[in-house]
Amino acid sequence: MKACVVLNENMSKRLIAKGVAATPLVKNVLAKGTVLITLGTTNAIVAEEILDRPIDRGAFAAGFIDDRWNINARVGEVGEIVLREGKEVTVDSQELLDSLGAGDLIIKGGNAIDPWGVVGVLTGATSGGTVGRYLPLALARGVDVVIPIGLAKTIHSSITDLARELGSGKVDRCMGIPCGIFPLVGRVITEIDALEALFPVEVTQIANGGVGRGGGSVSLLITGEEVAVEKAFDLVSALQGESGTVLEGRA
Repeated sequence: MKACVVLNENMSKRLIAKGVAATPLVKNVLAKGTVLITLGTTNAIVAEEILDRPIDRGAFAAGFIDDRWNINARVGEVGEIVLREGKEVTVDSQELLDSLGAGDLIIKGGNAIDPWGVVGVLTGATSGGTVGRYLPLALARGVDVVIPIGLAKTIHSSITDLARELGSGKVDRCMGIPCGIFPLVGRVITEIDALEALFPVEVTQIANGGVGRGGGSVSLLITGEEVAVEKAFDLVSALQGESGTVLEGRA
């Protein structure tokens, strides 16, 4: 059986979040280790799925793109979420950095995904921000990284090539905050990965974008046995009322 679905931005974020929560790697670390959920609009929904409670989405973001490369006016109101053996805990930042190791997990969103599946994140802070704080440590110690990202962020350029071209010191004019772009290394979870984690189906991207309510949407083809495809189609259909996140920038 085949089914075609259209997901707007809000639907995509919720579906990806459900896929992250259902991923065996995430479930295993939630049971036995430390999970760090960094700030981000998609990660706010991921946190809601994992914690089974609402998150202040308007505060749970750092940088974002609207009509410019912007920074959340409410950044700093809430912190990153840390869970140990599935329970939310408050941990000093230095203690967290010292304690992370193999068997732990960092969830970090991105801004672009290239044709080779490499995800890049825009970095406006001169220190590298979240990436500079956690990613070198993760690679050095064997901390797993999960990267939730929507297919609407697909680009046609190489993230590694862009990383050589960008940087706040190399950009002469910019709509918003000049940034570099940092290639992330980890397990990428898109709408496709989410559906395939939740159901025994195969999913293919058909199109990006549209008009009106379809602006920023992703169109997918779902293939598989009838029961599985029907369940996947029903889940996507049930996400149509998903609300968005209101952010105010200060760039």
